[in-house]
Amino acid sequence: MGPSDRHGLNDAFLLHRRNFRETSLLLDIFSREHGMLRLMAKGAMRGKGGGRPGVLQPFLPLSLAWTARGEPAVLTSADASDKRFELAGKNLFCGFYLNELLIRLMPAHDPQPRIFEFYGQSLQRLECGERIDETLRFFELALLEELGYGLLLEYDAESGAAISHDRYYAYRIEQGPVECAAGDSAIRGSALLGLRDGILSGTQEILEAKRLLRRIIHHYLGGRPLKSRALFKYSAFPR
Repeated sequence: MGPSDRHGLNDAFLLHRRNFRETSLLLDIFSREHGMLRLMAKGAMRGKGGGRPGVLQPFLPLSLAWTARGEPAVLTSADASDKRFELAGKNLFCGFYLNELLIRLMPAHDPQPRIFEFYGQSLQRLECGERIDETLRFFELALLEELGYGLLLEYDAESGAAISHDRYYAYRIEQGPVECAAGDSAIRGSALLGLRDGILSGTQEILEAKRLLRRIIHHYLGGRPLKSRALFKYSAFPR
């Protein structure tokens, strides 16, 4: 095994895990330096190998090491931070939603340090329980931007005119907003500018921004539904 096969301790989050065979786990990991990757924790269910089930948990900052001779790479060490983000109820479901977005949209082995930092900040906001809808919208927006799918939020894609607070727009995916008449699918300029400026001040703006970003994410997911949304569907916490 060469030095390039070994990866020392890396800051990371576990996004999802599942049992593999009788005693091991397969882990979907988001690492600051390596982006998205899959690791096998051999013997983890028996407390052997590089990790223990009690350490390998979502929303817990981790330091991980692994060897990468094949696919998946093999976890060799896992240490947990003293700080765990304590999420419950709606906030917990929102955390699972962020995790699934990363798994579904992020390419493997593509470092995204800005998204890594923003993910940690978003977990902190969810833990505090303040302005949850805005936390989700701005995470979605930042993720799309870093992946090259950024939204046009400053001017009309056809006329080139600056977006006006009190006018309505139809947002054409991969093109941008075009002024239109008010209607169910239209979004007000104030919501577009709120997304641009990082402030969604009203209930209607938050609702319109949610509808817009849901439609755009659905497009880039190829129309495949997100499983985490079912948690909201069958609970008292609609997202």
